[in-house]
Amino acid sequence: MNLSRRNKRARAELQTSAMNDIMFFLLLFFLIASTVTNPNVIKLSLPKAASGKSIAKKTIIVSITQDLKYYVEKKEIQEADLQTTLSKYSNEAGQLTIVLYVEKTVAVQNVVSVLDIAQKLNIKLVLATVPK
Repeated sequence: MNLSRRNKRARAELQTSAMNDIMFFLLLFFLIASTVTNPNVIKLSLPKAASGKSIAKKTIIVSITQDLKYYVEKKEIQEADLQTTLSKYSNEAGQLTIVLYVEKTVAVQNVVSVLDIAQKLNIKLVLATVPK
């Protein structure tokens, strides 16, 4: 009688190395796929250009002092002449950006008048500030 044979069970082994590889690749795939897709993006069809040249952007500085004196590139001008001066700069430069320096005490209406002139002439405007 062979009693020792009855108590021995055949042990089944499960190889998980292949499953670990598959799970790793699935995790990697979903991580990459989730970073590529962004649900908050507006899809636009942008025009294409044959030439690779970009228009040189020119920046000019417009300043308004506390006593309401207007300066364009450190030259004092009258408020009435501001539109004609900016249109001359715009015609020369093409794409123009104004950096507007304004004293704290200047009324908002004076800033809005410069904003209106820039909008009429299709000029971008940036308001200069000092970090806190």
